Parts: sequence; C-alpha cells; structure tokens
Amino acid sequence: MAADEERDGVRLTSLDSPLGDGLEVTKRELVDHVDAFADRLVPLLADRPLTVKRVRPGAAPFIQRDVPKGAPDWVRTVATWSDRARREVHQVLADDRRTLLWLANQRAVEFHVPFSRVGEEQPTGLVLDLDPPDGADFDVVVRTALLCRQALADAGLTAAVKTSGSTGVHVVVPVHGSSAEDVAAATRALAARTERLDPDLATTVYVVAERGERVFVDSTRSGRGTIAAAYSPRVRPGLPVSAPVSWADLADVRPGDVTVRTAAGRFGDADPWAAALPEPQELPADLVAEGHTIPIARVQAMHEGKRRARARAAEDAG
Repeated sequence: MAADEERDGVRLTSLDSPLGDGLEVTKRELVDHVDAFADRLVPLLADRPLTVKRVRPGAAPFIQRDVPKGAPDWVRTVATWSDRARREVHQVLADDRRTLLWLANQRAVEFHVPFSRVGEEQPTGLVLDLDPPDGADFDVVVRTALLCRQALADAGLTAAVKTSGSTGVHVVVPVHGSSAEDVAAATRALAARTERLDPDLATTVYVVAERGERVFVDSTRSGRGTIAAAYSPRVRPGLPVSAPVSWADLADVRPGDVTVRTAAGRFGDADPWAAALPEPQELPADLVAEGHTIPIARVQAMHEGKRRARARAAEDAG
C-alpha cells in the first residue's frame, strides 16, 4: 500500500510510518479516523478557534494554537490574543474535511475548542470535567458523574456525557443567554453542589496533593476555557477517542474502549453525540449568583500557595 496519497486535494505523506513514540498506531490510522468522522467533527469545530496537540517521532507532544508556517491559503484562521505567548496568534478554523485532513497530516491528534464561536461572546455550553486520582477504578468516575447529573437535575438542567479519551468523563450542558463569566460561575456552583452531595467521593480542590482518593470535579474549562471535542483522539497509547456514551450505559464503559481503530466500527454513520445533547438551556439565576461567590479554583490555589510560601519564609526567618 502506498505511503503517500491524496484526499480532497490534500497530499498525505508518510502514512504508514509510526505516528509518534509509544502511541502504537500509524499516521494512516489517525488520518483514516479523522476522515471517517469529518462529517461529525466539523459541526463541533466550525467557527471555533482551534487548539491542537501534535506529535512527532522522537519529540515530546506539544500544544499548538498558532497556525503552522506553510499552511495552504485555503486554511481559514482567526486572530486571537495568547496570554501565554503574549502576542496575537492565528488559530485554525476547522470548517471542512480538507482542513481536518491537512491537520491530521500535520500529526495533529487532539482537537480542543472553546464554547464560544468567532464573533460571539456568549458560550454555547459548559462542562464538568471529572478527573480521578491515579490508579482509581473507573467506577468512582461513574459514581461522580451521577452526582453531577443529580446536581444538574436539582437545578433544572440536563446534560450529555462522554469519555474524555483519557481517564475521566466530560459532563456537558448546552446553554444560551449567559455571559462567559456567568457560565463559568454557574459551573463552579454546580461543581460545589456535586461535592456537597458526597464530599468523600467528589472534590473541587485544585491542588492534586490535597485531593486524596477523591474525584476532582473541574469547573475551570467553562467560560473561556476549551474542551476536547467528541470524537477527538487523545495522545495516549492506541489513541483512545473521546466517545459519547448514554447515561444508561456509563457504568459499562471503560477508558480506552473506543480508539481510532475501533471508533468507526462502533458508531458506523451514527452521531450519538448530536443525538444525546439536550437543547440549549437558560442558567438559573440562583445558580449563577452562587457561583459568583465561589473563587476560581486555580486562582484560589495560587493565592493559597503564595500564602503558605510567605508563612514558611516567616517561620524560617523566626
């Protein structure tokens, strides 16, 4: 089989070479997956500034927001400000199949998007990202996801769920009519309410060392953060995929069940993520108000870290 070929006008190269170190797949397997799911990925990515995670043999995976040099002139981009780079970058808008194929040929494995579209300030959703402690059984993630579902139901909201493609799950709530700040606040409130339902199981503590054996309910990806899109592969051995799952089947799922090799056979031409997502919902005012009283987790952790450092310095000086 030829190592190079062309699809949709995109020249694809070195397809039968290993994709990256330790990933146990070829570049062709990534390209074939992206191609098979292009019709379902494009609606999730279109008009949203794209952040990708790329791999190269012999090098560590890396995050890329700025469009690579030498990109074809038909690749659409949008100028955004990067706080990390402290400059304007030009992020790709993956609006069609050929752009996705070109990205896969660049060994872009992960596709992360914000909840807001270009030119729109109001987010279209929020996410509770559940992160289990190292070595934990997936059952604790399932139980925490069900707590999230209960907290949402208590607030009059519904959600869809998908595996993250790593070790956790994403509980996603389509929303409308709220600012990024209000959506982020509501997410913090939902995380706190989830924690209160079973504080021995779930936690909102940002510092890993302080979570113990509890599942972290991460509220920080909503508002102006990003999320790995459904059907996106993840940079892990075998390239597992962020896969939609019904609430009824969640207990039977295991991370890594769906990979770039098995996703097409699992889902066929169906789009279970589009089918599972509820209609956009308005956020309750009391939820938003509660969230605005809760500090942003990573900011609170940063301030606490500085406070402890000052206390240690004062103790050492004494």
